Amino acid sequence: MQTRLSPTLLATPLGKTADQVIRSCVHCGFCNATCPTYQLLGDELDGPRGRIYQIKQVLEGAPATATLQQHLDRCLTCRACETTCPSGVEYHKLLDIGRERVEQQVPRPLPQRLQRRLIQFMFSETARIRPLLSLGRLVRPLLPRSLKKRIPPRHKLPHFTPGQHERTMLLLDGCVQPAAAPHINALAIRLFDRLGIDLSIPSGSGCCGALHFHLGDTERARQSARRNIDAWWPAIELGAEAIVSTATGCTPMLKEYAQLLADDPDYAQRAARMVDMTRDLSEVVRDENPDALGPVKGRRIAFHSPCSLQHAQQLDGIVEDILTRAGYTLTPVRDKHLCCGSAGTYSILQPKLSKQLARNKIDALQEKQPELIATANIGCLLQLQAGADKEVVHWVELLADLAPE
Repeated sequence: MQTRLSPTLLATPLGKTADQVIRSCVHCGFCNATCPTYQLLGDELDGPRGRIYQIKQVLEGAPATATLQQHLDRCLTCRACETTCPSGVEYHKLLDIGRERVEQQVPRPLPQRLQRRLIQFMFSETARIRPLLSLGRLVRPLLPRSLKKRIPPRHKLPHFTPGQHERTMLLLDGCVQPAAAPHINALAIRLFDRLGIDLSIPSGSGCCGALHFHLGDTERARQSARRNIDAWWPAIELGAEAIVSTATGCTPMLKEYAQLLADDPDYAQRAARMVDMTRDLSEVVRDENPDALGPVKGRRIAFHSPCSLQHAQQLDGIVEDILTRAGYTLTPVRDKHLCCGSAGTYSILQPKLSKQLARNKIDALQEKQPELIATANIGCLLQLQAGADKEVVHWVELLADLAPE
């Protein structure tokens, strides 16, 4: 696709990136075939190809509009289009640039601004989420069934005494997960302990920054990145091997820190090193001989591979292989590439589309009558848990008790 970006914009790193992404698009339309919003709405402007064209117009000087902003808001950033694209178009990079540019040109109505600020304030800090969840659990018996299922149950934390190991890895604690499902990280620590790895959570780390970044608040995302790097750096200097997250929605953001802080002379080098160390939980378990974690008498499992795992990180099939080798039977899932509709804050900001996507995904997961559903991201887990008839768990829960003593 040809571009007519101004020389001033082309002289900037963002302009060069936008120009490269737009030029790599060949208009083939394969992306629309796997785009969840295009599948639901049938509107070219709500598909990747249409959004690329709209962003191109704005970057070439056309005025942004509230209608364009809505089309960009409807994108889940699931990146299924990138998996499908034969030309390797890095759509998400252009989307981030376009959203930021449109946000600068089109002031949102006051209710939208307040809603987005409230979401950032409430959900970026575990200490703020816990009281909210406690209140929800307190009134849960009084709520209708549809609302009850949206409040995650309290889980008993595993009690164990970790051993002492020469190998060390760092675990991102996150923001929502430590409040909604703290047992997930606890079980990951237990699993790694039994595999001979000290998986520690340095004090001071927290939200990965994705919440702010995808709501257009790039500076707060940078602040989160700097905070985490500061918290992790002493352990990195002492020889920590890797940085791991049990929430696949966080891992792609961690892998973007080098780009996010590229212009920061105090953090650019450390961010680049940190990105090189960042690994998805599934990558680590795969490389640590998962055959030692079983076998079990096979339960039938439907696995939902989050978009952040199969599309953003291109790690499709790793968790499925680990679970199969551990003895579980995985049921086939129709349209497994499609998003469940969680997508960070999408379920709050686009509830109608999110509910449609969730219903479609749950139907596909339960179609072959599995005993339970497993996933790899806290957002997906909460989204599926709210509508599924089957129990929904994080896949690490299926392995934690299998590792050798």
